[in-house]
Amino acid sequence: MTATIIDGKAFAASVRDKVAARVAEIKEQNGITPGLAVVLVGEDPASQVYVRSKGKMTVEVGMNSYEHKLDADTSEEDLLAIVEKLNNDPAVHGILVQLPLPDHLNSDLIINAIDPAKDVDGFHISNVGLLGTGQKSMVPCTPLGSLMMLRDHHGSLSGMNAVVLGRSNIVGKPMAQLLLGDSCTVTIAHSRTKDLADVVRRADIVVAAVGRPQMVPGDWIKPGATVIDVGINRIDAPEKGEGKTRLVGDVDYDSCAEVAGAITPVPGGVGPMTIACLLANTLTACCRANGLEEPEGLTA
Repeated sequence: MTATIIDGKAFAASVRDKVAARVAEIKEQNGITPGLAVVLVGEDPASQVYVRSKGKMTVEVGMNSYEHKLDADTSEEDLLAIVEKLNNDPAVHGILVQLPLPDHLNSDLIINAIDPAKDVDGFHISNVGLLGTGQKSMVPCTPLGSLMMLRDHHGSLSGMNAVVLGRSNIVGKPMAQLLLGDSCTVTIAHSRTKDLADVVRRADIVVAAVGRPQMVPGDWIKPGATVIDVGINRIDAPEKGEGKTRLVGDVDYDSCAEVAGAITPVPGGVGPMTIACLLANTLTACCRANGLEEPEGLTA
């Protein structure tokens, strides 16, 4: 068996096209332009790349992009003041504070200062509670993107046995809640799970989000299962030359692809969906703020 490759790059492009089309409608019919504000504190290179990419794609789909770049020694008081200003700005529908923050800043305090209706990362404690109780919420982007790809591949997920590897607040826990919402039978597995390989082998859907390179081998995968690899890990690649590296996921792609029915590659799988879903969440937040019809197929 050779797995079907779930092309996250192509799927993300289709999501951005849908967002752009709905944004154009709202601008023409209602005179409203959705706006996304991103706050970056410090000089973290990876964060700078992410913020640039987010800003570029925000503009490409017709939204307004507002970037606030702050020094690494910015005080908590000053950062909270900026968040409060964005909360009260009607032109801003989505607010994202780029993580990680410098050590002297309390990430939980900052995230929970964001208006939950503008929390397009879905990290605010109110949105976590709403998702956990099956109510309308802002949903974290990576799990939302993973769910979209699963729905697109399978149609209905009802009754499927899903295993989520990882219990983080950013991916593992919300992913499990979303799968429960689609009537899957869900197991959250982690480093302390006994007989982990046997647990994974029972799954029709495996979502790997542990942050350990190539942790899941092919013989852990049930034949025909769908594998969503959330991991992005950089490992040495001596075959490319001295000091060179390459990106791999949390599953061993080659061996898993021989057994699985479908699989996401790394790179080019879940990664591109994260920014696409950030744009979708900003659009959703704009629609909810203005009493407009929410975008079809872009929410949980």
